[in-house]
Amino acid sequence: MSSSGGLSGATRARMRDVMAAHVERGDMPGLVTLVSRRGDVHVDVLGTRSLGSSEPMRRDTIFRIASMTKPITAAATMILVEECKLHLDERVDRLLPELADRKVMKRLDGPLDDTVPSKRAITVRDLLTFRMGFGSVMAPPGTYAIQNAMRDLQIGGDGPPNPSVAPGPDEWIRRLGTLPLMHQPGERWLYNTGSDVLGVLIARVTGQSFEKFLRERIFEPLGMKDSSFSVPAEKLDRLAGCYRRDPATGALAVYDDAANSHWSRPSAFQSGAGGLVSTADDYLAFCRMMLDKGRCGRERILSRPSVELMTTDQLTPEQKAGAGIFFGDHSSWGFGVAITTRRTNLWPVGRFGWDGGFGTSGYSDPTEDLIGILLTQRMMDSPEPPRAFVDFWNSAYQAIDD
Repeated sequence: MSSSGGLSGATRARMRDVMAAHVERGDMPGLVTLVSRRGDVHVDVLGTRSLGSSEPMRRDTIFRIASMTKPITAAATMILVEECKLHLDERVDRLLPELADRKVMKRLDGPLDDTVPSKRAITVRDLLTFRMGFGSVMAPPGTYAIQNAMRDLQIGGDGPPNPSVAPGPDEWIRRLGTLPLMHQPGERWLYNTGSDVLGVLIARVTGQSFEKFLRERIFEPLGMKDSSFSVPAEKLDRLAGCYRRDPATGALAVYDDAANSHWSRPSAFQSGAGGLVSTADDYLAFCRMMLDKGRCGRERILSRPSVELMTTDQLTPEQKAGAGIFFGDHSSWGFGVAITTRRTNLWPVGRFGWDGGFGTSGYSDPTEDLIGILLTQRMMDSPEPPRAFVDFWNSAYQAIDD
C-alpha cells in the first residue's frame, strides 16, 4: 500500500488489467470501478457506454443501480424514525390501511385463497429487515400462483425493475393489499418488497413524493446531483446501456436502450427497492456518509446509533432459512443492507452494502476504511455474485497489508 493508505500504483494496474479482461472478453461493453481507502479515491473507466458504440465510458456515466437503492431507502426511513415520525415497532397500517388484517397463505405452492389470519400486524422494523411476510420468490417464473399474481398486478418482485409499467404508489399499495402474505410477519426473510413499501410509507408520512424527500434530505446535502428515479433529457447522453445474456445464443441482448430508456421519463412509481439511477461519485458520497456514522462534513444526515443499528445483523438462522442463495454461510441482513458475519473471503466481518441486479455493487468496510463501487451494464444472471464482482472485490482487498 502507499504511505497514504490508498491503493499502490502496482495494485491499481493489477485491478485495471483484471477488470479490463472482462470488457475485452465481451462480458460487458464497459465499466467503472471506484475504490476509496482512508480518503484516497481511485477510479478506473473502461470500455464504452453502450454496446456497439464508440462513445467511451466516463467517470460520470449514469447507471441503473437497481437494488443498491435499498440502502438509501433504509437510511431515509431512519431519518423519520429519528424525528419520531415513524417508530420501528409500530404497525404500518396506521398509515397504510391497505395492509391491515393480513391473510397468510397456508403453503407457498397452494391457492391464493387457502389462508389463515396473520398473527400480528406488519411493523416498520419488518419492512426494514424484509420480514414483512411478502417478497420475491426464488423459483422459475410461473412456478407458484402467487408469482403469477405479482406479475399480473405489476407490483414488481417477479423480475428486473421496469418503471414504465408500475402503477402510482396509492394504486400499487392497493394492489399489494389484495394479495395474501407468503409467511407470517416476522417469520422469514423475503427479498425486495419491504423496500418498495417503505417508499410508499415515506410518501404517506411526509406528504410529499418519495423522490422529493430523498432529494431534500439525502441527495442535495450529499451533493448527489445525478441520483434520481429518471434521467432528464439533458443527461441522457450520459446514461449507459443495459444488457442481459441471451441464454440461447450467449450473446448480450438489449434490456433497456439508453436512447429510448424506460428511465428517460418520470415513473409513476418511485421504487424504493430498485428504481434509482446514479453515478460512481454520487454513490461514493452516500457510502462515505454511512462509513462516517451519518456525517458529511459538518452536515449530519443520520445519527451514529442509526447507522450502527442499520449495519447490525437483525436475523435469526430460522428467519434466514431458504435465503442461502443470497447469504451463503457468511452474511446476513440489517436494515436495507447485507452484512458480512463470518470471514470466508478477503473482506472482514462488518462489511456492509448490497449489489444491484443490473450489474452494480457497492460496499463499505469500517475495519479498513474502504469503499468499493463497481458499475457495469451487464445484468446479473442470478443472486450469486458474477465473476466480475468477485474479481473486483478480490482486487480491491488483495493488497491491504497495513
